[in-house]
Amino acid sequence: MTSEVRSSEPLKLLVDPPAAGAWNMGVDEMLMERAAEAGTAVLRFYEWTPATLSLGYFQNAADRSGHEASRTAPMVRRSSGGGAIVHDRELTYSISLPTSHPLAADAETLYRNIHGTLLAALAEFGVAARLNETATTPFAGEPFLCFQRRAVGDVLLDRFKICGSAQRRRRGAILQHGSVLLAQSPAAPELPGIAELAAVPSGGRITSSQLVDVWTRIWRATLSPLEPYGELWAEDQARANLHASEKYGQDAWTNRR
Repeated sequence: MTSEVRSSEPLKLLVDPPAAGAWNMGVDEMLMERAAEAGTAVLRFYEWTPATLSLGYFQNAADRSGHEASRTAPMVRRSSGGGAIVHDRELTYSISLPTSHPLAADAETLYRNIHGTLLAALAEFGVAARLNETATTPFAGEPFLCFQRRAVGDVLLDRFKICGSAQRRRRGAILQHGSVLLAQSPAAPELPGIAELAAVPSGGRITSSQLVDVWTRIWRATLSPLEPYGELWAEDQARANLHASEKYGQDAWTNRR
């Protein structure tokens, strides 16, 4: 995999334990603010507990009633667009960059570079995924679930989507986050994951921690240095909690559409 952009500017690396949806979205919001205000660039990996349905910013909350399998899962609304995602047996990443950072120069290039490092990481497990190169046009009645939609640059395994990403820009910063489907979830049985689609030579399944280890190594070799972020600073944690409790945990936000 050859990257179009290489930066000598390091990113902070944050690997979080599984957490509730509102908290996860609150942390991403806080990191985007830090990117805009302080120029802090952060690559974050995280998981969700319990299994949670996240709506894209423009989706109607009432549409979730049509997806029976995930109806009992808690729901949160993302600040980015795209389709709904069942966050269960998957790994989520986010990258928060000031717009001055070399990796943020072009939205499409950022999308492809990150997905390119994922392809290289999966290849080390013997998983031959590829980027989708077929353009699609949004239309009325688009599938509810993100992984049933197709956009240029999505990561495909066989004919199934196993990773998609979405971006949000604000003055001074860009946030991109995406989900890697490691295995099929009971809350989305129509979506096979890597475990169902590929035989890993070493046997068993790719765990989230294994993927993070390989992905970050490839990231360092191809995109930029990574430095430990360490524990969330008290100020950062307080701000993330504020976003979680006063925005992402509120029905007014989740059901705004």
